[in-house]
Amino acid sequence: MGMQTIPRYADEGGASAQVPGISVDASASQALGLRIATVQRGELASSLTATGTIDFNQRDVAIVQARAGGFVQRVYGRAPGDVVGAGAPLADILVPEWGGAQAEFLAVRRTGNAALTQAARQRLMLLGMPSGTIASVERGDRPHNVITISTPIGGVVKTLDVRAGMTLTAGQTLAEVNGLGTVWLNAAVPEAIAGPLKPGQTVRATLAAFPGEILSGRVSAILPQTQADSRTLTVRIELPNRSGRLRPGMFATVSFGGATQPALLVPSEALIRTGKRTLVMLALDKGRYRPAEVQTGRESGGQIEILAGLGEGEKIVASGQFLIDSEASLSGVQARPIGGGAPIAAKPAVTGRLYETVGKIEQITANTVTLSHEPVPAIGWPAMTMTFQLPDPKVARGLKTGDRVRFAFDQPPAGPTVRRMAQVAGQ
Repeated sequence: MGMQTIPRYADEGGASAQVPGISVDASASQALGLRIATVQRGELASSLTATGTIDFNQRDVAIVQARAGGFVQRVYGRAPGDVVGAGAPLADILVPEWGGAQAEFLAVRRTGNAALTQAARQRLMLLGMPSGTIASVERGDRPHNVITISTPIGGVVKTLDVRAGMTLTAGQTLAEVNGLGTVWLNAAVPEAIAGPLKPGQTVRATLAAFPGEILSGRVSAILPQTQADSRTLTVRIELPNRSGRLRPGMFATVSFGGATQPALLVPSEALIRTGKRTLVMLALDKGRYRPAEVQTGRESGGQIEILAGLGEGEKIVASGQFLIDSEASLSGVQARPIGGGAPIAAKPAVTGRLYETVGKIEQITANTVTLSHEPVPAIGWPAMTMTFQLPDPKVARGLKTGDRVRFAFDQPPAGPTVRRMAQVAGQ
């Protein structure tokens, strides 16, 4: 790697050999731009922010169908996209079949036989005649075989398939109306931080269309499928829309609130995610460094919670740690495990050498990642775009197409393989 480093092993003796690690001289540390941070206890807000768009509430949908075959005599000038109230007329339908049945009903009714009248009324209902139409026939004492089709709910006319002169069949769909009393806000939340979210949780939303105004809603569902390209989960939020101002397609910013809680914190950029575990680089005394395995929790504002593996006051490398970690891997220095025990450092492992560079993710699949990367002088590679093997999808967890990353790879017989990858800070 070009650094002046000295690996330490447990069998070399001396006080410094009691803890495995590598030494980096002061000039190399300065050249690498190493920045040291202290593990400290602080307050971490459990809130997170995401973006989303307004959509129709698909649970508030009414389908308007023809109850019997007939002919469209008149339409009322509606069109898809119109906002209508409940009971808005759509079309007048002539139903010849109903005329004869209504005449028979009136004839039976005039006999005064209550049982026969009830049976005739039941027949009209079985023909699909609305109770309001039957009542109108009884009041007027004459057949009424033209019915006005109207909307059962208020909202937006999404589809309208009725025209004057059309012949209709029973059950034919004439229109679809979507209510606007409530709308959905579909927020895209990164899977790495979506764990604490639960249905029923209250949220606050702001819309670009109404700057400065805060809307309150609740999480109605967390959809089960993750978006493969962005590694996000869709969180469905229900917002009241009594005034009808919220329209599908509007952009919104969502804040999932929560109480501030104490936590052991380190900078998020200090983490080294290998896919199998998460590491930080401990800064020991006299320019010595050693990787340590950690367990992480919540993340907010560039800080991440450490659940296990570090103690308050310990020093870690917050910038430049990937180069030191590569050197430690080549030197066979084992990471300090969670639990605190200092394992004996292994002798240098006989493995393929790791090479590091910076690149941009062009595509991610389950087993490969395509990167446009900078030159790799150690093996004579120029800047180019190529596909690397991805043995464990966890190596790319939280990353997406377009991210700029620093990655380490080796060259086994199967082809160039990415072993570590992390987003470049400040992208």
